[in-house]
Amino acid sequence: MAKAPVKKRRKSTRTPKGRKRSSRAVKRGGRGSRRKSTKGRWLLRFIALGFLFSLVAGVYVLYLDHQVRTKFEGKRWAVPARVYGRALELYPGAAVTPVQLTSELKRLGYSKVSHPKQAASWSRNGNRFLVRTRPFSFWDGKEPARYLDFRFKADQLSTIRKVGGGELPLVRLEAPEIGSIYPAHNEDRVLVQRKDLPDLLVKALLAVEDRDFYRHHGVNPKAIARAVWVNMRAGGVVQGGSTLTQQLVKNFYLTRERSLWRKLNEAVMALLLDAYYEKDDILGAYANEIYLGQDGQRAIHGFGLASHFYFNRHLKELDLPKLALLVAMVKGPSYYDPRRHPERALKRRNLVLQLLADQGAITAARAKKASAASLGVTSMEGKGRGSYPAFMGLVRRQLHRDYREEDLNSEGLRIFTTLDPWIQKHAEEAVAGSLKRLENRHKLPAKKLEGAAVVLDSQNGEILGVVGGRKSRYSGFNRALDAVRPVGSLVKPAVYLAALMDSQKYTLISQLDDSRFTVRGGDGKGWSPRNYDRQSHGEVPLHQALAHSYNLSTVRLGLDIGLGEVLDVLAELGISRPIDPVPALLLGAVSLSPLEVAQLYQSFAAGGFHSPLRAIREVQAADGQPLQRYPLTVHQAVPEGPVYLLNRNLQEVVRSGTGKGLSAYLPQRFNIAGKTGTTDKLRDSWFAGFSGDRVAVVWVGRDDNKPAGLTGSSGALQVWGDMMRRMNPQPLELIRPESVELVWIDPQSGLRADEGCSEARQYPFIVGSAPVATSSCVGESGGSLGRIFRSFFE
Repeated sequence: MAKAPVKKRRKSTRTPKGRKRSSRAVKRGGRGSRRKSTKGRWLLRFIALGFLFSLVAGVYVLYLDHQVRTKFEGKRWAVPARVYGRALELYPGAAVTPVQLTSELKRLGYSKVSHPKQAASWSRNGNRFLVRTRPFSFWDGKEPARYLDFRFKADQLSTIRKVGGGELPLVRLEAPEIGSIYPAHNEDRVLVQRKDLPDLLVKALLAVEDRDFYRHHGVNPKAIARAVWVNMRAGGVVQGGSTLTQQLVKNFYLTRERSLWRKLNEAVMALLLDAYYEKDDILGAYANEIYLGQDGQRAIHGFGLASHFYFNRHLKELDLPKLALLVAMVKGPSYYDPRRHPERALKRRNLVLQLLADQGAITAARAKKASAASLGVTSMEGKGRGSYPAFMGLVRRQLHRDYREEDLNSEGLRIFTTLDPWIQKHAEEAVAGSLKRLENRHKLPAKKLEGAAVVLDSQNGEILGVVGGRKSRYSGFNRALDAVRPVGSLVKPAVYLAALMDSQKYTLISQLDDSRFTVRGGDGKGWSPRNYDRQSHGEVPLHQALAHSYNLSTVRLGLDIGLGEVLDVLAELGISRPIDPVPALLLGAVSLSPLEVAQLYQSFAAGGFHSPLRAIREVQAADGQPLQRYPLTVHQAVPEGPVYLLNRNLQEVVRSGTGKGLSAYLPQRFNIAGKTGTTDKLRDSWFAGFSGDRVAVVWVGRDDNKPAGLTGSSGALQVWGDMMRRMNPQPLELIRPESVELVWIDPQSGLRADEGCSEARQYPFIVGSAPVATSSCVGESGGSLGRIFRSFFE
C-alpha cells in the first residue's frame, strides 16, 4: 500500500500570545517593526535632547538671572574717594582780593554773567560782586545756597550782605574738588540719580540711541531688522540695533568680545533686566555707566563726571548745547573728543540737535540757536582732579595710617584736606618760573635745576601747598617729601635756640669767638670748620653770628652747650629722624626733607608751640557720616621766651644778614623772619622763613647731586621771595611774652644804656638776664637827637 506523500510544514513562529505565524508574515512584520522601532528611538532621543537642552538653557537663564539681579541690586560701582581742598572763607576784613575771589569762582565752575539768576553764577561791577552760590555739605554742617553781595575796599573784603537781607559775618564757598582716589581699574564717576538727569539730556539720548526705549522690553526686534537691512544695503556695519538696555548689559555685565554668543547673552540679560526693573532705574544706571572719555589713566564714566570733566560744572547746570555734546560723544568718546577733534564733535552735536528738532522735542529755532553756540569745553580737564600729585601723595600717606586701600578707592569717602588752591597755584608758578630765570641768569645747564616747596599755615601747621618739582602737575619723584638732603645752615637756629634757653649764660648780645680752630674726634682726626667767606671775625655778638651765618662761632657755641642739647631741641621741635651726634651737624650735616624742615620752622613761627603738620581735616562716609577727625593738637615744645629772642634774630637775618636779598621781593615792613642754607660745593640751596600767616620752605638743587652752583641767597631765597610776593602775606608782628623784657643796650660796651645814648638799641632779654652795669653814655646830652636820627635807619 503506497504511502501518501508527506507535505512539508512551513516554518512558523509564535506570536507573543503563543499563536504561530508564517515565516513570510514574520518577515514582513519584522521589517515594519524595525522601521517603527528606529523612528521611535530617534523620537525619544530628540525629545530627550530637547528636554536636556531646555534644562541646560533653563539653568543657564537662571544663572544669568542671578547675575543680573545680584549686581543690579547690590553695590553697582566701586566709587572713588573724593578729595576736597580748603574752602575759601570770606568775612569782613579778610585779606582776600577781588582777583583771588574771581580766581576761586572760576575754579569752582561759576559762570560770569551780566546778572546772576541761577546757582553758580556771578557778576562784577568794580569792587562789587553779586554771587549766587551752590549749597554744599561740609563735615560740620551744610552751607545753603545764597544770593550774596560782596564789596571790597582797598583790596580787602569790607562787607558781605545777603541780597534782600542783612549783613553776614562769615560765608564759606563750597570746597573745591582737587582729586580722587580711584579703584585699581582706574574708573571714575560721579553718581547721579534719574531725577538728577535734565529732561533735555534724556530726550536727546533717546532720540539718538533708542527712541522706543519706553515701548520695547529690552530688545527691539524692529530696530534689529532695520539695522540688518540698512547694513546689507550699505555692504557694511553702519547702523546698530542695540537698545539702551542692551548697551547697559554689554558695558555693565559683559566683555567687549565681538561674538554671537556674547550677543545672545546680551539679549537674554536685557530681557531679564527689563522684566525686573523700572525703565527709569535702567536709564539711571546707563547714565552712570556709559564711558565718555579718558583723562590719562583715568576712565571717565557717566554723565555726572563728564559734565565736570568737559565743562567744570554740575550736570543740572548745563545748557542745551552742552547736553547735546555729551550725548553726541556716546557714539565714540575718542573719535568725537571735543578737545582733540572739535570739528567732528561740533558736527555730531549739531546732528543731535537736529534730531531733537525733527522729533519735536525742541523747536527748529532753538535748535538753530544752539547749533551756533561754541562747544564750551574748558581748557583744563575737569576741576583739576589729579592736578596736585605732590599734595595727593602726602594725603595718601596720612590716610593709609587709618584706612585700607580698598576703602579709599571704593567706598565713596569724602576727604576734606587743607590744600589752598590759590596758594598752590602761586607756589607752582614761582618754582617753575624762578628755576628757569636762575638757569638763565647764572648760565647753568638748562632744565637741570630742580626745586621743591612747602607752604604752611604758621599757627596750626595745616599744609596749604606742596610742590614736588618744576613740573608740578606730573606725578613722579616727590622732592617735597622724599628728597632728603643736607640742610646746611637751616639747622643753626636750633643751635642758637638751645643756647638762648640757658639765659644765664647766653643772650643775644653775648660775645662769641669766631676764630679758626680744629676739633679732634675720638680717632684723633681733626676737623677744621671754615666760614663761607674764608675769613674769621674775632669776637662777635651772638645775634650777629646768626644773622651773618658764621660757621666758626656757631660750632664753638654748639660744642659749648653740648651736641646732646641741640639734638634734644630738634626732637622737641618735631624732628624725629635719627641724627648722628657729630660736630658737623652744627653746620647742617643733617639730611631732612623740605616737609621736615617746614615742621621745624613752623614751631619757630608758632612761638615754640609744636603742632604736627597735617594735610587732612575730616573724612566722611558717602552718606555724610563722620568717620575720622584729624583735630589740631598743640603742645608747648620749648619756652616761648627764648623762641621770641630767636625770631627777633631771624628777622635780623632778613633785614641785614644773609637774607637781605628778600627786600627785592618784599619790603621790610613785612618783618619776615628766615634763614638761608647752603651745603658743600653748592649742591643744595635752601631758604626757610615765615610771615605773619605763612611758613614756607624752598629747596633748589640737582637730582644727580652735582653742584647746583647756587647759595641759599642766590638760589632758594629768590624762589621763596617770588612765591611769597605772589601770595600777599601778612606782616609778622611778634608778640612779646611776659618772660621777655626790652632793655636799652650800648652796642660798643655791651652794657645797659638808656634811650638817651646815641648808639643805644633795644634788645629783648629773658627777664633777669640783661646786663646790670650801665654804660658811661647814660645821662649824656644830645641823646634824643641821636635817637631821632637812628629811627630813620631802623
